[in-house]
Amino acid sequence: MNEIKLREEYIKLGQALKAAGLVESGVDAKFEIQDGKVKVNGTVEVQRGKKLYDGDIVDYHGEKIKIMK
Repeated sequence: MNEIKLREEYIKLGQALKAAGLVESGVDAKFEIQDGKVKVNGTVEVQRGKKLYDGDIVDYHGEKIKIMK
């Protein structure tokens, strides 16, 4: 499981995918999210700008990202 440490109160979903190295660019993240391939806390999320907070879990193609403070 990848872990992303928050520098601020939240990180946006597209930024989190890129920071974890699961996508190469923000454009790639946008299309993957819009295509319904990303889950946040077990629910499909289609908003690239979805704010992720401490404790949120992102699931993308079997890879998980945990957001930590």
